[in-house]
Amino acid sequence: MSERDKSPRRGMCAAVLTLEAIALGLSTPVLITLSEVATGTALAIGLGLALACVLTAGMLRSAWAYHVGWAIQVAAIALGVLTPVMWVLGPIFALLWGSADLLGRKIERERSAAFAAYDRAQGGQAPDPSQPAG
Repeated sequence: MSERDKSPRRGMCAAVLTLEAIALGLSTPVLITLSEVATGTALAIGLGLALACVLTAGMLRSAWAYHVGWAIQVAAIALGVLTPVMWVLGPIFALLWGSADLLGRKIERERSAAFAAYDRAQGGQAPDPSQPAG
């Protein structure tokens, strides 16, 4: 994969979802012990959301996966109904997700413009990746 093909947005959003998967997975024992949610329900909710984070992080090559990421943020905040600490952690992760998504888009736009300007300066030809830069 060349430098032009790397997506900073995808990388940042995947990192947020991976960290969120850990937090949501760790919410399972909290749901069981402190919130007294039934074990099966707690496992389905906590580990289900953690699995959704991991799977979505792997599918961020598709535009629809970013919508799923936003839905996960809503679900993480809504988890505050069962365990109040998620009223704090959910919005924090939503803010991180939103920042990664919006800043990633901005970086991609600026990189695209920079690569286009570089290509114009080189006479319209893309550089040969086998040749050293300079």
